[in-house]
Amino acid sequence: MRSRIILFILTSFLWNLALAQNLHPGSYSEANQERKPDDLLFSELVKPVSPENTFQTESFFNWGASIIKGEDGLYHLFYSRWKAEYEFTGWLVFSEVAHAVAESPEGPWKYHSTALKGRGKGHWDAITAHNPKIKNFEGKYYLYYISTNMGNMEYTEEELLETALVGYSHPNWSILRPNQRTGVAVSSSVYGPWERFSGTLIEPSGPITTLTVNPAIAQGADSLYYLIVKGDKPKEERFIRNQAIAIAKHPLGPFEMQEKPVIDYMDTEDMSIWYDSSRKRFYGIFHSTEGFIGLVTSTDGVNWEKALDYKGIPKKLALQDGTTLEPQRLERPFIYHEDNELMVLCLAAKVENISYTIFVPLRPNK
Repeated sequence: MRSRIILFILTSFLWNLALAQNLHPGSYSEANQERKPDDLLFSELVKPVSPENTFQTESFFNWGASIIKGEDGLYHLFYSRWKAEYEFTGWLVFSEVAHAVAESPEGPWKYHSTALKGRGKGHWDAITAHNPKIKNFEGKYYLYYISTNMGNMEYTEEELLETALVGYSHPNWSILRPNQRTGVAVSSSVYGPWERFSGTLIEPSGPITTLTVNPAIAQGADSLYYLIVKGDKPKEERFIRNQAIAIAKHPLGPFEMQEKPVIDYMDTEDMSIWYDSSRKRFYGIFHSTEGFIGLVTSTDGVNWEKALDYKGIPKKLALQDGTTLEPQRLERPFIYHEDNELMVLCLAAKVENISYTIFVPLRPNK
């Protein structure tokens, strides 16, 4: 009898361990590998910026950037834009995901086409297409983005325009903001066409509530996909956003939300992540409402901590002419890398009523 009990306990232990490995292999499969320390001094990589390192579109607000090298050997930029006549707060209702092309990830960039717009009534992404991240996984292009809708409420284009011009105090904002979700479109070519889906990728739960926005995704050495999304901090009266992590076996999901947040100790936005195969760890770059572009890191994609160069860079940039650029807003950081080499830091900048993207060249860092 006693031997049977021991066998049952051992079998249960092995079963639970196998289940844990299936859900979070990154936590186990590399556990015995020698990991390099977090020695990335990101702030030392940032080079001065030239006028050619900016991308601005007349009569539009440009915001954010995500770069990929296409099947044609050229570089492709996916970014948010909306007409300046809609004011800056027009992003919530009129943003579209645009596509530009260049011969270098530093630019200069030339607008090619509009990749995604809001699909109209009856869809989860009825209104706006915003904050894109472009990825190539297993030979296909995945364009992650956010959108929103008005639920079952009727509305007109005139009402959407009024919402954009009034901004945060408009009653529709309290409907549109909590309806924001993350989705993805897929194509076999970086030029499209883009296949879109009837559902979203993930709902708020665990360490975030209200909304799931601003996706960042990377594939780990365990072949799993690690998706970071932002939402409101639960049980918090102040306006503070958390960063949460979800894991899936496929770029389309289903994604399983993890209970432990990536960041919940300060208000942050706009995470981008990548996996450093030489250091065998993830890095995440974000903008802090406390005035810096910061970094966090993780060896398993689940447990995150402040990186060695946590406070990265302040929200100002050195220019090649010896002056300093300090925009009113400097956000949406994104790192473009090739073969584990960090090449360009993309940032969205706003000065008065103009917004544009900056492509900061980076020094070799291997």
